[in-house]
Amino acid sequence: MQIQAQTAMQNGIPQEDILVVSTQTLFANGTWQGLKGMDEVDLPAYLDLIQSQAQFLSRPEMETDLRYKQIIPYLIFKHEDKYFLMQRADKASESRLRSKYSLGIGGHIRSDDMQGKSIFDWARREFAEEVDYQGNLQVEMLGVLNDDSNLVGQVHLGLVLLLTGDSAQIKVNSELKSGILLTLSECESFAGLMENWSTVVFQFLKSRA
Repeated sequence: MQIQAQTAMQNGIPQEDILVVSTQTLFANGTWQGLKGMDEVDLPAYLDLIQSQAQFLSRPEMETDLRYKQIIPYLIFKHEDKYFLMQRADKASESRLRSKYSLGIGGHIRSDDMQGKSIFDWARREFAEEVDYQGNLQVEMLGVLNDDSNLVGQVHLGLVLLLTGDSAQIKVNSELKSGILLTLSECESFAGLMENWSTVVFQFLKSRA
């Protein structure tokens, strides 16, 4: 176990237990790809399924175990008609995302994150850790994201949450290099530089605009 933990840290993966759900449970009626909104899936039912079937298993092991999906809330910030587009630092802890542009803030959920709290509570806390925002927030589910086109996506499932703010006073901190509020049209020039999930979210938002 000690050797496994050391190897995980060398690969940039912390030794921790994270929230996962059986892939078979999540896709009992067949798998699908992309971001599905409330008109395509029953979002409250999906959220209930995740919370009722949650397990907390070793993150290093889950990175390569296709039997499970790591549940990642993915937070999109919007103010009026603009979305917060961020660029990750070139030394971010997740090497596969370095310098990529992102519309979302994401993170794993640990068991202590959920003690008497909901995923929406977690989202507010995670958002406050990743960015400096001065204003009020309304949090709602935008959809469920599944992307099996690469090895990373095959072991992750995104709960995409829309955080609508009443203030434009927002800036990055943590592992983010920069951030700016842009309309969807203005985001277009960054589309080819976005991480996979942000590309999916961007296309979803454009289709609903």
